[in-house]
Amino acid sequence: MFQKLHHVAYRCRDAQETVEFYTKVLGLKYAAGEVLPEGQKAYGEEVDLIHIFFECGDGSYIAFFDLPSSPPAKADPNTPSWVNHIAFEVPSMEALLEGKRRVEAAGIDVLGPKDHGFCQSIYFFDPNNIRLEMTLRTEAPGVLEKMESVAAERLAEWNARKQRKYGVAA
Repeated sequence: MFQKLHHVAYRCRDAQETVEFYTKVLGLKYAAGEVLPEGQKAYGEEVDLIHIFFECGDGSYIAFFDLPSSPPAKADPNTPSWVNHIAFEVPSMEALLEGKRRVEAAGIDVLGPKDHGFCQSIYFFDPNNIRLEMTLRTEAPGVLEKMESVAAERLAEWNARKQRKYGVAA
């Protein structure tokens, strides 16, 4: 089965802008940039692209495709902007607050820190309008085990509410 996350990939507006943000503002390592040779097809489709990768501290990656030959990406009008996001874990409150300072210094609005009870987070958007979260784990001993022990019960409660309110069965 899965051992860890290798990478997640998203589309970016501009590879250079994305590299500058993820390296200079967030401090990630720019690890790779793979350009599709001209005239070569990607998954059966002729397209110009660069696939760029940034390495996180645990060896996983966040990656982006710059696709200037394709129409611009559009947000899903049926999904609130806070739903789809990427959460990066930081090691300390000092790192969280330093991250907030760096993002704000880049002229980007930041929400938080918000205390969720088991973590504290800040939220902001990258240049591609992707919601990012920096989060610090703050759970007390036993909290995650408690959450896991009631996870099936919470899902059953949710399924019942969804059926009752929206007529949608699980």
